Amino acid sequence: MYVCSKCGYELFSSRAKYKHSSPWPAFTETIHPDSVSKFVERPGALKVSCGKCGNGLGHEFVNDGPKKGQSRF
Repeated sequence: MYVCSKCGYELFSSRAKYKHSSPWPAFTETIHPDSVSKFVERPGALKVSCGKCGNGLGHEFVNDGPKKGQSRF
């Protein structure tokens, strides 16, 4: 289980983690529908924050997951 470092809210399951060429952990989905909040930063990239406290978490890259149509967090 991966949780927010600021408030401890559940974000991602290790079952959703996969190997990616980036140096950061990559996930295909969140634990809860409200685990993260998102806003469009640029086409294909959403800025992602903790859904509970707003702590910055990085990005969601649309259609860059391990399977066609999946996103990468």
